[in-house]
Amino acid sequence: MSSSGAAPGRGDKDGKPPMRDALVAAAFRLFLERGYEQTTVDDIVALAGVGRRSFFRYFPSKEDVVFPDHERCLADMTAFLAAGSADTDPVRRVCDAARLVLLMYAENPTFSVQRYRLTRQVPGLRQYELSVVWRYERALAGYLRARYAGLRDGILRADVIAAAVVAAHNNALRSWLRSDGKEDAEAAVDHALGHVRASFGAEPAPAVSGGPGDVVVIVSRRGAPLWRVVQALEAALGRG
Repeated sequence: MSSSGAAPGRGDKDGKPPMRDALVAAAFRLFLERGYEQTTVDDIVALAGVGRRSFFRYFPSKEDVVFPDHERCLADMTAFLAAGSADTDPVRRVCDAARLVLLMYAENPTFSVQRYRLTRQVPGLRQYELSVVWRYERALAGYLRARYAGLRDGILRADVIAAAVVAAHNNALRSWLRSDGKEDAEAAVDHALGHVRASFGAEPAPAVSGGPGDVVVIVSRRGAPLWRVVQALEAALGRG
């Protein structure tokens, strides 16, 4: 969940790739031919036919050109989470947000696989990728913290679920990348996120005190509507 796999080289009206995409394409061509460490920013701009100023207008560093769309991806995820209504299942919402990242990787499997191989070879890029993953996890946790505000252990629950979503997504994503993008990425991620939803997709029914020294515990099927939980509670307390 580090960045999107959006394809460089999407053409403009003249059939030429935008400068940003041209820089990404030039960078990866050189990375594959020479190696990441042996390629300089000057090499990239020379191949792209632009100046250094143009490079740094789009990318703060050489590392950023390896992950060209993570800022846009993070912004899209944050907007998606914010657009959810108050009655949206928060666990489903963060799982759907993770799928947005997967879909962007799957836009260009070749590019995504090349980047995966590159990050495995360059420790510095791996560290950079981990920092991006942390930002995605914080975005998910921030949304969940707001949804669980006021609940007992709400912050803990939010952070645990966010970490689980990222771990499940990345497990499936790496499996797909190791297959050279030949497996069904969406099916793999849906399967992985299904484990998260099965574990965290419904709030546990609370224990309710029926009187001094008397505790009533309600057991409800995961995903049961709230009215059924209330109905069971009333029956247990003799109010039905």
